[in-house]
Order: sequence, then structure tokens, then C-alpha cells
Amino acid sequence: MVRILGSQPSILNQFIAELRDVEIQQDSLRFRRNLERIGEFFAIRISETMKYVSKDVVTSLGIADVPVLSAYPVLATILRAGLPIHQGLLNIYDRSENAFISAYRKYHKDGRTSIQLEYSSVPELEGKVLILTDAILATGASMVLAYRELVSKGRPLHTHIVTVVASAEGVEYIKRHLSNTEVTLWVGAIDDELTAQAFVVPGLGDAGDLAYGNKI
Repeated sequence: MVRILGSQPSILNQFIAELRDVEIQQDSLRFRRNLERIGEFFAIRISETMKYVSKDVVTSLGIADVPVLSAYPVLATILRAGLPIHQGLLNIYDRSENAFISAYRKYHKDGRTSIQLEYSSVPELEGKVLILTDAILATGASMVLAYRELVSKGRPLHTHIVTVVASAEGVEYIKRHLSNTEVTLWVGAIDDELTAQAFVVPGLGDAGDLAYGNKI
């Protein structure tokens, strides 16, 4: 299932517009904060799909019957661009366990690129809801690799994949490779073009560099 939240009018599109704006991008603090706010937006929408239990809450005047989450999801992100979105999710799901994956795109001398996974830190996932995030979904290869690394440590009940901007090709890649899994893909916006160097156009640039500075 693919849910494109930017297709409906909401404040989400204001945040995405600012992420794309080359002038506003000069302010890395605002860039990170917009990613964080988008994470909070996605967290609330995803919460609408979760299971709840009734809880009696004692107030100063009586007892209120309130539906609360039956269990908090596990939050996972791909370093480093996904960190601000992850923080936004964690602001909402403040009791969640967390998982982190280090993956990067390696460029070979013959022009090929491959996704290298170096490290993962993963709590128990069996039977839990998992939310996996990254800022950009380009080819989709790193997201599929990260998902497979996570589920090798335990099978989640359901996985929500969250990304701000995706290429149409990346979305199709996710559909092909994760079609037989319990996965929902949540997207802010889908862009049509993916260059030979795997950059989404118009996209928003290198989210990791814009958030945390250029790398060598």
C-alpha cells in the first residue's frame, strides 16, 4: 500500500516546499526542523492505523475512559539524513525503542554504484509495529536493504516506510521487492525523474549534507 500524503492539501506541503527551496536550504537549522516536523506529521497519521486499548484515567474530578496505544512502535532510520525525521517520530512516540542502520552509496571505477551496509543496532522486532524512515527514496535499493537487515533480526507485525520525497522509479522498486510483505509506504511527494547518478529531480538535493554539512 502506498499513501501519498502530499496529494491532499495540508501544512505538510508547506514544509516540503521549504525543504526544496534553495534559499531556505541555506539555513541548516530550519532544514532539520522542517524534516523533524514532517516526521511528527507522519507519526500522527500513522497513529490512526494502530491498535488502541481503553484506559481509565483518574482526573481531579473523576475518571475518564481514554483510548491509548496498545503498544508503541519500534522506530528505525538510515543514517544520516533520516535522523531529523526519526526525531520527529520520536517526539510523538516518546516511549519507543529505536533501531539505526548505517548504509551508503558506493561509486565504483567502472561507473557502477552499489549500496553498502556497515552497521545496524536493532531491538527485538518480533510481532511489533516497525516504522523505517529515510529522507529521500531514490532507487529504493537502500531502503529494501535496510528493511531486509531489520527483519533478519525478527519479523514485525507490520512495517511503515516513511520518506519525504520519492522517485516514481523508487516507489515501483519497493512495490516489486516488498510486494509479499506487510509494508505500507508513506510518501510526502513523488517526483518523476531519476538521473543516471540516482538523483531525484526536482527533488531537494542531498538531504544529509543540507542537514549536517558537506562530507568528503
